[in-house]
Amino acid sequence: MASRKSTLYLFDVDGTLTKPRQVIKEELKNFLLNEVKSRVTVGLVSGSDYVKIAEQMDGEAVAEKFDYVFCENGVVQYRGGKLISSESILSYLGESLLQKVINFALGYMSKIELPAKRGNFVEFRSSMINICPVGRSCTQSERDEFVKFDSVHQIRQKFVDALQSEFKGTGLTFALGGQISVDVFPTGWDKTYCLKHVADQEFEVIHFFGDKTMPGGNDYELYNDSRTIGHKVTSPDDTREQVEQCLNIK
Repeated sequence: MASRKSTLYLFDVDGTLTKPRQVIKEELKNFLLNEVKSRVTVGLVSGSDYVKIAEQMDGEAVAEKFDYVFCENGVVQYRGGKLISSESILSYLGESLLQKVINFALGYMSKIELPAKRGNFVEFRSSMINICPVGRSCTQSERDEFVKFDSVHQIRQKFVDALQSEFKGTGLTFALGGQISVDVFPTGWDKTYCLKHVADQEFEVIHFFGDKTMPGGNDYELYNDSRTIGHKVTSPDDTREQVEQCLNIK
């Protein structure tokens, strides 16, 4: 029988609780914070920073109601809206290697022809570099157009393959991030990193719900980790259905 103290439910955000970069629906928000949280401990784990996660949860007042918010794959940890710990990719890897990655990425992207290109191609975060061929400044329609184009031409996967070849042996991991980008981070700084923060809580069971669970997806490692029970979801509605089944909520 699940209980608050013995069971943790971890949720990816994009594609799992919300449509990519969109705000969570009121019904799902209330379901998580009322029905689910009353039964088990709940946490979010995302590659995004706290500001973006809070926006998608419909504000910081909502985000802080989750027991845990693990940002940037868990390398940045919040509990009850308070920053508990964080690590720095710059301190860990050094400026020289980071610049080599950024310079290579910019050069590679300059040779790609896409339906549209906008701004903010490289976003530096505490725990990772987020590289976006279409540019994070793209509109929703331009994002959707890139997603369709990428599904056919495998732009991001080819980019990941090139990065892996160029930086083999450097201790860096390259993974598909969300719908439109590639995440670059130190090997081991994937979403399993968040499990370090809850080890002292001695949860009997940890469930993880995510949509990018295929090899190369940023949910893959946590979904397949021996410490979790992984659930592959296809949409926020599917997430709710699977949670209801797990908790026997009718």
